Amino acid sequence: MGREILILFGPPGAGKGSVSPQIVEKMKAPQLSTGDMLRAAVAAGTETGKKADELMKAGALVGDDVVIGIIEERIAEEDCKTGFILDGFPRTVEQAKALDEMLKKHDDLVSKIIELNVPDDLLVDRICGRWIHKSSGRSYHVKNAPPKSYDGTSEPSAENMKDDETGEPLYQRPDDTKDALPKRLEAYHGQTVPILKHYEERKICFQVNANQEIALVCEDCLKLL
Repeated sequence: MGREILILFGPPGAGKGSVSPQIVEKMKAPQLSTGDMLRAAVAAGTETGKKADELMKAGALVGDDVVIGIIEERIAEEDCKTGFILDGFPRTVEQAKALDEMLKKHDDLVSKIIELNVPDDLLVDRICGRWIHKSSGRSYHVKNAPPKSYDGTSEPSAENMKDDETGEPLYQRPDDTKDALPKRLEAYHGQTVPILKHYEERKICFQVNANQEIALVCEDCLKLL
């Protein structure tokens, strides 16, 4: 049971995308996003990727068993040899239990959960001002971390919100809106937060105040590694 397996936890807009690059650097381990893994497995034509592709083409949801299978395939790769970071998974207690069972087969356990904690009422501004670079996942914010291309006065758009490194247009997720956020937070508190209780007995859950300067949030996260 030598691998360091970290779950990065927090509501939408908590800052997971901002702190994860430094965590990746410190752990020397990859950050795994289920969306990215799913697309890669489909593109590579792995056994589980083919299953996922069939389901998506049929308009069906990709079940937890397929997602767990994709994670299992991914963590067998060389870059996950010493550990990995899960971001955005598990989202329910059932998924956490399925993840535990899969890891157990490989003599692994979740080592640590870092929860980025932010009061709900502060998330609206964070979420609605967020713009993302699609291929890298780099995250910007109209007020707090604007790209160099934005002058701060005009209406933000794909024309004036460009990635600092590539110059490519940034985009806003369709659910990063004031209308969508309450439902996302309801799902987070109702389905995702109970995961912390699931791992409570093992005393591996740590909370970081994410309502402070991002440099301090990063510092507090790195101290826990």
